[in-house]
Amino acid sequence: MDVADASGTLLLDVAHRSWSQTVAERLDIPLEWLPPLFESGDVVGQLLPEAASLTGLAAGTPIVAGGGDQACGAVGVGVVRQGIASVALGTSGVVFVHDDTYQVDEAYRLHSFCHGVPGKWHRMGVMLAAGGSFQWWRNHFAHEELERAEKEGKDVYEILTSDAATAPLGSEGLLFLPYLSGERTPHPDPKARGAFIGLNLRHGKEHLTRAVLEGITFGLRDSLQLIQESGIEVTELRVSGGGARSLFWRQMIADIFGIPVVTVNSTDGPAYGAAIMAASGVLKEDMMTLCEKWIQVTERVEPNPDNRQQYDAYYSVYRGLYGTLQSTFHQLSELAGH
Repeated sequence: MDVADASGTLLLDVAHRSWSQTVAERLDIPLEWLPPLFESGDVVGQLLPEAASLTGLAAGTPIVAGGGDQACGAVGVGVVRQGIASVALGTSGVVFVHDDTYQVDEAYRLHSFCHGVPGKWHRMGVMLAAGGSFQWWRNHFAHEELERAEKEGKDVYEILTSDAATAPLGSEGLLFLPYLSGERTPHPDPKARGAFIGLNLRHGKEHLTRAVLEGITFGLRDSLQLIQESGIEVTELRVSGGGARSLFWRQMIADIFGIPVVTVNSTDGPAYGAAIMAASGVLKEDMMTLCEKWIQVTERVEPNPDNRQQYDAYYSVYRGLYGTLQSTFHQLSELAGH
C-alpha cells in the first residue's frame, strides 16, 4: 500500500510514514497483517505471466505504487510545491494544499496526510456536497432547463450558470447553506442541514441558482481559511472537476477566495496523476520535474477587487449561520428520525 492511501486508514503514523505500532497494539492488530508500505512512484513488482495473458499487457511490465484519489488528483494538476492549492469540484468539494512539513490541525477540521509526492505531506478540507448541491438543485428544480438542454443540445449546467449570472452578486441578500449531506469541513456534523436564508418576494429562480453556487463556494472558502490560518500561503488555485468548465464559476471562486484561479492542460484528474506516478517510477525521474514538464496553465482568472469586497461582507454573515442554526438542525434531525 502507498503511504498516501494508508493515511486514510487511521493506522498510519503519518509523521513517520510507517504503520503505528501504538495504534495497532491498542486495536489488537498484528503488524504482519498490514501490507508493506511504499511511496507513490516506487516500483513494487512486475506483471506476472498469468496476469499478462488476462490483460493483454506484456509480462514483466513494472508495477508502480499509486495513491489515493485526492493525492493523484493533486499530482495530476501539478500541486506538488507550496503556494499552489487545488479545488476539486466533484460531488464533494476538496481544497488541497501541498506541505513540505507535517502539521496537524488540533481541532481536527483539516486532514493531514502523506502526499503522493515522496517525502511530502498535504492538508485538505472536504465539504460533502459541493457539485452534489448543484446536482440536487438541477434534479429537483430545473425541469424546464433540462428540457431546453435536450432540445438545444446543450449542457444543462451551462444553462443554469448563464441564468445565475443574470442575478446580482450576493443574490440580493440570499444565502444557501450546502450541508445537504451533513458536513465534514469545517463542521464535522452529520446532522447539519442545508438551508436558504433571506428569501423574499423579489427572488426568482436565477437568484436561488446563484445562491447555490455562492453557498458552495463559501463552503470551500471555509477550508481555504483554515489552511491559511495554519500558516500556509496560497498564491494560486488550480480548479478541476465538472464545475471547472464554467468560467462564471471560476470567476466567482477567484472573487470569493481573493486568489487567482487557473485551469491546466490535464483534464483527466486522478488518472493523469497516477500516470505521472507510474512514469516517475519507470523513468526514475523526479515527480515534481515531470509535473513541470507536462502540466501547463491554460487559462487564468484574476479576482475582481470590488467583487471580493462585497463577497467578504456576505461571507462574514455566512460564517455565522452554522453556529446560529446548529441546535435547530439537530432538533429537526431528531424530529425526522435521522
